[in-house]
Amino acid sequence: MLSRTEPAPARKSIPEVDFELDEFDADEQVYLDFYRQVAVREDMLVPLAEHHTANGVHSYYVLFDRTATYGHPGMPQYVAVHLQRDQEKGTFDFERALLPLPAMAQSWLIHRSCPADSISLNPELGPPPADEATRALESRLAGDGDHYAMGYSYTRDDPDDMVTVVALRALDERAPSPFRVVVEEVDTDAGTHTLREGGFATVDEALQWCDDRLTGEAGPLPPVRPAAAFSRPAVMPKASAPRPPGRSR
Repeated sequence: MLSRTEPAPARKSIPEVDFELDEFDADEQVYLDFYRQVAVREDMLVPLAEHHTANGVHSYYVLFDRTATYGHPGMPQYVAVHLQRDQEKGTFDFERALLPLPAMAQSWLIHRSCPADSISLNPELGPPPADEATRALESRLAGDGDHYAMGYSYTRDDPDDMVTVVALRALDERAPSPFRVVVEEVDTDAGTHTLREGGFATVDEALQWCDDRLTGEAGPLPPVRPAAAFSRPAVMPKASAPRPPGRSR
């Protein structure tokens, strides 16, 4: 089975993550939270990207969790971690998010002040993009990810159909195709992956397409409506667009 963290035979071995916290402490609640949410699986977390500020105060990580789908099918496989160290007090704090796509993890970190050009994925790990369309969409998601709220995702870690579907809601109510579905598919024969996006008018349509893709019944993704074709209302509506509900499978 080809996974994002399995290097080709000629490539380097899988690296280990180092949070560099040996000389730092935290209050009991922060320490317990960090252990339960991150460190308990430290030996199964693979650093796909990381950046450390020169003064050692901030560290940013995109991590692949090799245990994510073991007991909970469909769970996101990527962990974004932002560590903050107080050098004078010798303490640390952290933020962490579980996300279904590497580009979404990069976006989460970039919008916590990580330089965008310093959190590129390690090309030695995982299948590369199959085409320019995939690279362009991943770049846009990494940069504009804060424009959308994630409502639902499902990751299928099956070598015969390795796919991740993500339903997003645009935070700008005036956006064309306010609901988006992003689909990542891994071609285990070619050793590459593709990323595609579709636009939907309603949350139900977006979630139904995700269901259909997972059952093998989905048609092509509908195109995202171009902004030029979208007529903005004269007055902003007061009610916000509904957030897609979480789903369990």
